[in-house]
Amino acid sequence: MRRAAYLGRDEHIVEHHRGKGVERVDEAYAIRRYQQAAALLPLRWQRLCRQVPEEQQAEAEAQRMLAEESVLNQAKQRSAELMRQAEERSRELKRSANEYCEDALRRTEEAVAEAYDEIKKSRARFRAAASATAAGSPSGGRAAYDAAAEED
Repeated sequence: MRRAAYLGRDEHIVEHHRGKGVERVDEAYAIRRYQQAAALLPLRWQRLCRQVPEEQQAEAEAQRMLAEESVLNQAKQRSAELMRQAEERSRELKRSANEYCEDALRRTEEAVAEAYDEIKKSRARFRAAASATAAGSPSGGRAAYDAAAEED
């Protein structure tokens, strides 16, 4: 903004040169700003270049986390399935073991009952043989034991 006031030829020249000086100062200021901007440009470019890999890294990290979450969900589903199968297998083994034990105990009980019946029969035969021997034996009630007669 120049103010032009005409006070004479010399004054006009001074004012004219002063305007050119202001223009040159403005021009020097613009050049300095351009130089500063030009100096900052590589730094901004470097920052932008760093941001791109950072953004790529962030995106890759997000994808990795999604993949991990997907793998985690699959692992949870697989573990739940394995647990269900293991529990089912455990119930089946328990049922089979109970059936086996019940059968073994039943067979043992039958064998013991059969042996008990055999013992009772043997005792009855022994008493019968002992009382028959004691009644008719002149040697004091002792008769010879006949194993062949007992087998019949």
